[in-house]
Amino acid sequence: MLGLLHWVVLFDTERTGPQETRPNRMKQHLLLGTAGHIDHGKTSLVKALTGVETDRLPEEKRRKITIELGFAPLELASYQIGIVDVPGHERFVKTMLAGATGVDLAMLVVAADDSVKPQTREHLEILEYLSLKAGVIVITKCDLAEPDWIDLVESEIRELVAGSKMESAPIVRVSALSGEGLELLRQEISLAADRAMQSRILAPESPFRMAIDRVFTVSGYGTVVTGSIASGRICVGDETELQPQGVKVRVRGLQSHDTEVQEIGLGQRAAINLGGIHYDEIARGQSLASQGTLRTSRVLTISLCVSEQISHAVKHRTRIRFHVGASETQATLSLLGLSAVEPGERVFAQVFLAEEVAVAWGQPLVIRAVSPQETLGGGRVLVVGAAKIKRLTETIREQLTQLESDDSIQRASAAAYFAGSRPWQTSDLHVLAGVESPEEDVDRLIADKVLRCLPLDRSKSQLLHCEILRQICDRVERFLGVEHKKTPLHAMVERSRLSRYFVDLRPTLLDACLATLEEEGRVLIGSHGLSLAGWSPELSQRERELLERVVAAYLKAELQPPSAAQLAESYGDSEGSLASLINVAVEQGSLVRISKEMFLHVEVEKAARRLLSENMRDGQERSMSEIRELLKTSRKFAVPFCEYLDAMGFTRRVGNQRILVTS
Repeated sequence: MLGLLHWVVLFDTERTGPQETRPNRMKQHLLLGTAGHIDHGKTSLVKALTGVETDRLPEEKRRKITIELGFAPLELASYQIGIVDVPGHERFVKTMLAGATGVDLAMLVVAADDSVKPQTREHLEILEYLSLKAGVIVITKCDLAEPDWIDLVESEIRELVAGSKMESAPIVRVSALSGEGLELLRQEISLAADRAMQSRILAPESPFRMAIDRVFTVSGYGTVVTGSIASGRICVGDETELQPQGVKVRVRGLQSHDTEVQEIGLGQRAAINLGGIHYDEIARGQSLASQGTLRTSRVLTISLCVSEQISHAVKHRTRIRFHVGASETQATLSLLGLSAVEPGERVFAQVFLAEEVAVAWGQPLVIRAVSPQETLGGGRVLVVGAAKIKRLTETIREQLTQLESDDSIQRASAAAYFAGSRPWQTSDLHVLAGVESPEEDVDRLIADKVLRCLPLDRSKSQLLHCEILRQICDRVERFLGVEHKKTPLHAMVERSRLSRYFVDLRPTLLDACLATLEEEGRVLIGSHGLSLAGWSPELSQRERELLERVVAAYLKAELQPPSAAQLAESYGDSEGSLASLINVAVEQGSLVRISKEMFLHVEVEKAARRLLSENMRDGQERSMSEIRELLKTSRKFAVPFCEYLDAMGFTRRVGNQRILVTS
C-alpha cells in the first residue's frame, strides 16, 4: 500500500507544509466545498487554512487558475473536515458540480477587491439545489481594499444571500497573505459544522454510496477511484457495485487524505483501490454503492425549481444537461401539465436521459442549458425508473407531493403507487423513497388498506398499491364491457383475448386481479372465459327458438354432428348467425367444442366417453379404427374426437394405439 500512499501524496495533495497526522477516530467527519468566482482566492485560502496546495496540475500552476478538483484536510477541535476546492471559471461548472455533490457545508468566497460576480451567484444557487446544510461566507483579499469598500462588499453579499440557506451565515474577513481572520474563520467553520451535524440524519445502517469524481491507475496496485462518501461505510475486503454498469468490484485498499485506513464512512473523502476491474471501464460520474442502493434509469420524475437568475421561461421538451451525483448526461426535460415555466417557479417534471444513470430517491440535481451553458434550475429525484406520465392527473400530483413529504409512510405509499404493477420488495423502499424502516411502514400501510398483498401462487405474492389494483380491475371491467358489446350473443369473453389486451401485466398478477374481481362479485369466471356479473347474451325471441332447434339437432345427430353451414342451409339463415348461436350453446354448456369446426351435444360427449371407458379398461389399447367402430361414426369425426380426448387427458396415444388415462 506504500506505493499508493506515495502516489496520492504526489498527485492528489502536493504538500508544502508538514504531513498530517492520523485523524482522531472520535472526531466527526464532514465535507466542506468551496464556491465562488474565478480568481477570488479560494485555493489560496485553502492553502492558508490547511497548508495544502490543491492546484496540482502544471497547467493550473502556469495559468494560476483551478481547473480540476482539489482536496485538503482541515483539523478542528471536534471535526475532521475534508475540503473540496472547486474551479470558479464558468467553463468548469461541470467540474464544480462533480465536486460539490455530497458536501455538508460550504465556504462561499468573495474577493474584497472584486465583490459579487456571475459565478458567485451561480455557485450559490447550485449549493442551494444540492441541499446545502450550513456554510460560512468569506471575504478574501482584505489586504487589497479599504474597510469602507469592504463594508459595501459585505452589504452586497447580504443582499445576494437573502432568502437562501446562507442568509444567516457569518461573514468573515480574511487575508490569506497576512493570515488576518484565519483563526476566526476556523471557529466559524467549526460552528457551521455543528449546525450541519444537527441537520444530518444519523442512520448508521444506511448502505454505502459514493459518486466517483476521479479515476486513475497506480502501477502495481491497479485501479483507484476517489469521491465523497454520501452514505454508509465501507471496509477493506468489502464487495461493492459499480453503477450504472452493475459490475461487482472488491475493495483492496482505502485511504483518506493520505492516511491508510481499514474503513471509511459518511462525510469523508476516500481513495479506493479496486480489484476486479480495469480503470478504463470507469469514468467520473459513475458511482460505487452497496447492492440495491441505487437504481439505473433513463426516465426520472423530479421536483424542479427554475432559477430566478435566468431571464426567460423554460419550455416543455427543452434539451438540457442533467447533473446528478458527479455525472452529466444529455436529456430532454418534459414539464408535467405545462408548456413552459417561469423563473422562480416550482413544478413537477420528467427527464428523458440519453444514457442510464444510477440514482436513488431524494438525490439533489441540477439542470443546465446546452447552449449557452447556464444553470436553469435544480431539485430532487422523486421517482426512479419512472414510467412516462402522459397527463398530470390530480391523483398523480398528490402522490408526487407525498414523495416530497418528511413522513416516511407517505413516501412509502407513493413509491408503491409509482411502482405500478411491477414487482418490488419491502427493502426496495430505501432506494425508492428513502425509508429507513420499510418493514414497519409496509405493515402499517397493509393494516390501513393502502397496500394489498396479492397471492400469485403457492409460494409467491406481490405487494400492490390499492389504487393500482383498482385501476387494473376497472380496466378489466371496461374491456369486458366493450367485448360484450362487440359480441352480444356470447355469454363469455375468451381468456386469450383478455391476455392479449393486458400484455403489460404478468399472467400471475392478472390472475390475482381477476380473483379479486370474482371475490367482489364484479365478474364471473368460467371454463370458457369470463364475463361481467349480470351479463347474459341478448337473444331475440326468434334467436332463442333457433338456439333450441340447434341444440336439439346436435342431440339428434349424436356422433355425426352437423356444421354451421349445414344448419344454415337447413334453417335458411346465415352461416355467421348459426356460428354465433353455436358459441352461445357452448358457453351455456349445452354443446362441447371438439375442434374448431366440430361440436357435440354435452350428453353425446359424455356417453361417448362412458362407452370408451367400458371398452378400454385394464390398460387395453385401441386403434383409431377400433374406436371408430365402437363409436359408430366416420373417420372424419373420430379423428378430431380422439385428438380432443388426448388433449383433455382422457386418453394417451402410444404409436397408433390409444390407452385410457382416466375414467
